[in-house]
Amino acid sequence: MKTRAITALLLTAAALTACTTTNSSSDKPAKKPKSTPSVNMSAAEKVAGIPPEPTGAKRVELLRALAAANPDIVKYEDKAIDAARNQCSAINGAGSKVDWSASQRFTYKDVTTTEAQGKQINDALKGLKFCKV
Repeated sequence: MKTRAITALLLTAAALTACTTTNSSSDKPAKKPKSTPSVNMSAAEKVAGIPPEPTGAKRVELLRALAAANPDIVKYEDKAIDAARNQCSAINGAGSKVDWSASQRFTYKDVTTTEAQGKQINDALKGLKFCKV
């Protein structure tokens, strides 16, 4: 049993040593390989029921609808847009407690959103057809 453990330890050490790259011809550190994302986030977001980020008139319309439910949430416009996009995953996924989840998503920093306001937010998102992906 000890032999197996020692062999495994030696193989692991050898593998780690083999993975280390040195450049003996100069004192420059070895270059790290560039990594590219392997997941298309817009496709992943679409599968999750998250719409693309609105721009222009659609963004203004969304912020206006959110402000009608709770004027404070649009103090941080980017947070409100992100929360709206993420709330669509709950709405499109027919999640339970969607009004509660909206109240949680739209509560940040010095902004508090009630569950009743969460219901208004959900109604606004559905009324605007914002969550249609």
